[in-house]
Amino acid sequence: MRKASEYFEYFLQPGEFQFSDDPDVRMRTLLGSCVAMTMWHPVRRYGGMCHYMLPTRGARRTAELDGRFGDEAYLMFLNEAIRFGTDPNEYEIKLFGGGDMFPSVNKSDNRQAIGKQNVQAGLGILALHGQPVKASHVGGEGHRIVMFDLWDGSVWVKHQPKVTPP
Repeated sequence: MRKASEYFEYFLQPGEFQFSDDPDVRMRTLLGSCVAMTMWHPVRRYGGMCHYMLPTRGARRTAELDGRFGDEAYLMFLNEAIRFGTDPNEYEIKLFGGGDMFPSVNKSDNRQAIGKQNVQAGLGILALHGQPVKASHVGGEGHRIVMFDLWDGSVWVKHQPKVTPP
């Protein structure tokens, strides 16, 4: 395990996107119903992470991509892969989060939880582009802490299921 002094750490807030060509980087985030997607190039040892909040913004899309939306965050990854002269299909992709933070509310009114919508959007956009998901930890209840190390592509997840009070 590396010492904290041996790497630079980015903490992603909701809606943020980060990509780096420096292998001495760790990216970290905290997820509830949001989803984090990681892309890592195993030969060049660089990549990125996004923390998206909603599946899409739909018809309100503007010319500038926005990392708050899953479909646009994925396009941001594609742009970075191309900018660095790599094929997006060379990257390993992992998906995390999409927890149901309010299960009693979602059950009472028959709505699909936003976390589930976020996961379906992420899996759908990857399937549309023919990109397999190497690993995932999605759905369920509660939140997750996610850490992504660019030096070896490892992603560490700590899941705290929602605890129901007695």
